Amino acid sequence: MRLRRKAVAVAAALLLTASLAACGDGTTGGAGNPNGVLNIGMPNGPQTENHNPFLPSSSSNSLGYRWALYEPLVMTNQVKPDEEGKPWLATEWTWSDNFRELDLTIRDNATWSDGKPVTAQDIAYTFTLLKNTPALNINAIPYAEAVAEDDKVTVTFTSSQFVNQMDILTQTPMVPEHIWSKITDPATDTVKNPVGSGPYTLKTFTPQTVTLTVRDSGYWQDLPQVKELRYTSYNDNNAQTTALANGSSEWAFTFISNYKAVYVDKDPEHHKLWFPPVLGVHGLFLNTELKPFDDPVLRRAMNMVINRNDVFMQGEAGYFYPEVKNVTGIPTPAGESFLADEFKGEEFEVDVDGARKLLTDSGYTYSGDTLLDKTGKPVQLTLSNPAGWSDYITTLEILKDNFSDLGIAATVDKANQDTWTSDVDTGQFEAAMHWTNNGATPYDLYQSIMDGALYKPVGTAGVNGNWGRFRNADATEALHQYANAADDTVRQEAMDELQRIYVEQAPVLITGAANAGGEYSTKNWVGWPDEDNQYAPAQPTQPNALDIILRLKPAS
Repeated sequence: MRLRRKAVAVAAALLLTASLAACGDGTTGGAGNPNGVLNIGMPNGPQTENHNPFLPSSSSNSLGYRWALYEPLVMTNQVKPDEEGKPWLATEWTWSDNFRELDLTIRDNATWSDGKPVTAQDIAYTFTLLKNTPALNINAIPYAEAVAEDDKVTVTFTSSQFVNQMDILTQTPMVPEHIWSKITDPATDTVKNPVGSGPYTLKTFTPQTVTLTVRDSGYWQDLPQVKELRYTSYNDNNAQTTALANGSSEWAFTFISNYKAVYVDKDPEHHKLWFPPVLGVHGLFLNTELKPFDDPVLRRAMNMVINRNDVFMQGEAGYFYPEVKNVTGIPTPAGESFLADEFKGEEFEVDVDGARKLLTDSGYTYSGDTLLDKTGKPVQLTLSNPAGWSDYITTLEILKDNFSDLGIAATVDKANQDTWTSDVDTGQFEAAMHWTNNGATPYDLYQSIMDGALYKPVGTAGVNGNWGRFRNADATEALHQYANAADDTVRQEAMDELQRIYVEQAPVLITGAANAGGEYSTKNWVGWPDEDNQYAPAQPTQPNALDIILRLKPAS
């Protein structure tokens, strides 16, 4: 796993970064973009000003500009989870005591945007802040202690953090102690004047547009050639798509149902998109508390009739959520190295006859074309998702048709979003499309699906994963073993077991992979990641967005 190894030497890291980043020669953009502006968009509606980098609800998180202001310790690539991360604010990092201790060396040439140096004490303070403020510790990392001495930081944890390495090293922005120690309540007080170690500072804020400007000096790398970042928040996908099509937005993450006609064909030379899979998935969560969907035989049969290529081509427009082909549900190629030997090369195939035989061999019967459960009742199912989630709704219509081949009468409920969210949270649903968490290994997606530790009875709110209320003691134990294994052999055995349980139990009918993609224009800026240069996910709200910005050069 790429986060376990020690980073390369500081000098080599700086040389590599400088060679890949845009040259900081003080020039602005080319003739088509004389002011060096990059226009970034998200379809998230009007924003309320808050530049708190930890809160998911803040404007800096919603639009993604927190990563241009604040920086992580290590820059890792979700598209290639086996690759080693790149040194960022940390030049070296090593794990010990079965991932219960992290030793960091902090670079000595970084400064905060107010000119003060970034110190090891600031890094230790950030982790202590998260430990003492649970509302900011959104990944629930069990910090024990963070201690700084000279340029070293030692962070200890109360349990193994093998599965949380990316969350700790890449998804955690570092903040200055001299600013944050003066905030009365970091979980609720609005951050209006952000001070970070990144290459940009806040210029202006409105509910529609946030503008950042490049720092004059003091950044530890060459300054980017992009001199100004303008983040615009559009009201919905359609408005964002229109902006991409007419060129007023140059980089975004949004679903476009007919992307070729309404986006690419408007400027085929420059309008690009890349949506690579990462180790998370989307699928139909069946409420396993309800009969007959508590029966793994029925779930397996339903899994066998899903036409995932139709879901990919029609529901996801052939690009948005990449098709998952392996029977384990693990996206490939990102998860290829994690596959159990027995499942390598084993792919989903539509097999209606095989699914019907599986059911009748297990005691299900048919009345004409109608499937009857073991008590003689027709098998019926309501599939629900918010009306505005067009890709999910299209997917539900495809699943409805697929299940009819099995004799299951399904209906699609286009729900109110608030009602649906509450119903899924409390288990008041029969089946719904939902996403899982993703991470550096398939642990996160399987935990979201099968972890009994996340189980809450129907009617109890506050569920964060396992929305289908799946309970299997072996799966819960395998997840625990994987997260806490003392060596790679035990860890792989646990991962193999999780795959067997998923294949046999089909707790969620996985339909596609999560992505970290984006649409972008090469008219004014070049150097974007793509299929031939997969150095980062293309999503503008990920930490790697900063790495992308640093590599961009004027097209002319």
